[in-house]
Amino acid sequence: MNAGAMQPGSDAAAEQGQDQDPGKAAGRVTAAVLADLASGRHRGVVVDSPPGAGKSTLVVRAAAEIAGRGDRLMIVAQTNNQVDDLLLRLAEEHPGLVLGRLSAADYRPGEELAATPVQIAGKAADLDGCEIVVSTAAKWALVDDRRWAWAIVDEAYQMRSDALLLVARLFDRALFVGDPGQLDPFATVDAAQWHGLTYDPSQSAVAVLRRHNPDLPVHRLPVSWRLPATAAPLVSEAFYPFTPFRSGTGRRDRALGFEPGRKCDPYDQVVDIAAESGWGMLELPSGFTLPSDDETVRTVAELAARVLARRGTAVSERGENALDAARIAVGVSHREQRSRVEAALVRLNGEIPGARDIVVDTANRLQGREFDVTVFLHPLSGRRDATAFHLETGRLCVLASRHRHACLVVARAGIPELLDAHPSAEPVHLGLPVSFPDGWEANQAVLGTLADNRVQL
Repeated sequence: MNAGAMQPGSDAAAEQGQDQDPGKAAGRVTAAVLADLASGRHRGVVVDSPPGAGKSTLVVRAAAEIAGRGDRLMIVAQTNNQVDDLLLRLAEEHPGLVLGRLSAADYRPGEELAATPVQIAGKAADLDGCEIVVSTAAKWALVDDRRWAWAIVDEAYQMRSDALLLVARLFDRALFVGDPGQLDPFATVDAAQWHGLTYDPSQSAVAVLRRHNPDLPVHRLPVSWRLPATAAPLVSEAFYPFTPFRSGTGRRDRALGFEPGRKCDPYDQVVDIAAESGWGMLELPSGFTLPSDDETVRTVAELAARVLARRGTAVSERGENALDAARIAVGVSHREQRSRVEAALVRLNGEIPGARDIVVDTANRLQGREFDVTVFLHPLSGRRDATAFHLETGRLCVLASRHRHACLVVARAGIPELLDAHPSAEPVHLGLPVSFPDGWEANQAVLGTLADNRVQL
């Protein structure tokens, strides 16, 4: 794409407007996106989406409209799970569409996908009869004998720009949809040599695309339907100060109730605080520890198990549901922490049936998922220093934005002092655009809220 081929899009600030009805505000932005796609004036359209703003819903709707006009469409996802999820939604909501999945030779669909009429093939030529073909960016990069009128790039901010370069030759126009506040694309090599350059391959596909195409129309979804009214203001302020959003529900629209605690200890106290305020922090004594020390791991597992043991009930616009293990998640920063928390929950399963079924994963793998209640171990807990990895804005954003009702944090005391002793010292590179706050600022904002909902262990 080149800048001369682009035309100015609609004004994002005007799109968000001042609608009191969040549904109308979101609907107006969606209509503007679809109008830009239908106009044919733009070779690309970008949609920024905060957590739980209906990104997948927009992708499915846009795909159906593009296919409905008779244009062949390819969809680029970043993981095989995302590919399968999109195909399941497309098959369910638009059963008349002919769908295809471009896959590796050894791919085997899950039971749900196998029950749909989705065609699966290892070569693009075998899917020529499909209106929509979905695959990962890595698989699309191997195609060299086909071209599509349109592409939709899902989770575009988690796609490296060099990956986009490998597939850009396959389509004429594209819709890029993603969450700019999540974790940056992963690179296995030192990318410092490219920092500040407009073609930096380690930057997200959208960041590089927009720098080379400044007239690209950019739309911003203004409402999060996942985050409750207790969480959206903090997440918006801490991670999206330049693209603010609001919750699609009010404080009275959701409620989280638990059976009375039997032990009335700090675990019960912080669960009750979180049920009322949406946030809770269980604070361990200050100390320098390994990332997965026994006391911290045990505390995280016991808190998650206590949430389950209290037999919660989540009430929302979706109705009333029991809080089972599948609706509770534990978020951590490292794979070793994940393994040790999982093992601790298995040990607790005898005392609290179902504890072993609580979802435990790293922030990277929790992206895109949602739960009623989340428990996460603060990335800076027990550390002597604040490294770039543990200060990464996207990691904290993911951990703090997976919940529909309440989020509980486990951390050792002393994080504010650690931040004061280690202010952000990352080098500033000329020409590198700054769109979101650094991790130091984001942590300060989150800790300010957690301090008011803290229970010491």
